[in-house]
Amino acid sequence: MNKQKIVPNLWFDKEAKEAAEFYVSAFGGDSKIKFISTIRGTPSGEVDNVYFRLLGHDFLAFSAGPNFKLNPSVSFMVNFDPSRLGDAREALDALWEKLSEGGKVLMPLDKYPFSERYGWIQDKYGVTWQLILTDPEGESRPDIVPSLMFVTENGDKAEEATDFYLSVFKNTKRGLIARYPKCMEPNKECAIMFTDFKLEDQWFAAIDANASQHKFAFNEAISLMVSCDSQEEIDYYSGKLSAVPEAEQCGWLKDKYGVSWQITPRRMDEMLAEGTREQLDRVTQAFLEMKKFNIKALEEAYKG
Repeated sequence: MNKQKIVPNLWFDKEAKEAAEFYVSAFGGDSKIKFISTIRGTPSGEVDNVYFRLLGHDFLAFSAGPNFKLNPSVSFMVNFDPSRLGDAREALDALWEKLSEGGKVLMPLDKYPFSERYGWIQDKYGVTWQLILTDPEGESRPDIVPSLMFVTENGDKAEEATDFYLSVFKNTKRGLIARYPKCMEPNKECAIMFTDFKLEDQWFAAIDANASQHKFAFNEAISLMVSCDSQEEIDYYSGKLSAVPEAEQCGWLKDKYGVSWQITPRRMDEMLAEGTREQLDRVTQAFLEMKKFNIKALEEAYKG
């Protein structure tokens, strides 16, 4: 089963299967649908869960109705490193063309001070991707890096937030950090222009962006699922991250910066992948009653 500790979750209205198949086809390489399960009896009715992999990185997509809309506050950087990929520029352009179909360009594919080739696209399903040709002389980064944009009232909180995440998780590291200089209004001087960091040996990135430039913020459309091996882990991460008690439901929580997390037992992945219809229905009814997941109660529901 999956060993990736933190898995991005994408909330769709009805398009989870279609979107996951599109991404697997577009990215190629080590990309595949891992498994699909359907949960019944939820407030959203039947919910399709699609576990898939893109270039060796795991994702979850689910169709749960139109409650939340994807926006660029969380995007995914796709690194094309010429030192690892001989045709990096051509591969970047090819993926850009596929993701552009029916999508919206946020920053044109072009040369920028920070990269010879970079573009930011929101695809036809609403997910945003930053495609970048990286410097082969710099420290290597993975193919896909989730990126958090701090806007609205948190428009200068990227450093504070990432320091907080580095204090909560294990196997952490601060990577690059670049700050806005003077005369880059409306962004605040010394706010974070870019930083990346490791949580549980996984790379993430973050930036600050002035509130007046953007009309979106973090929401539940993209959450980060933390897979836990014990009840102690669930209790720990829930206690550290949850800052909005009314947002706690079925393992979901919201931190003090508005980022949504799901604190879930790794065992649940096995239940969803291997359980019978009756077992899945019992587990669903059990977790719908929970705010924070109780592994023992879930196991009892699974066994009947």
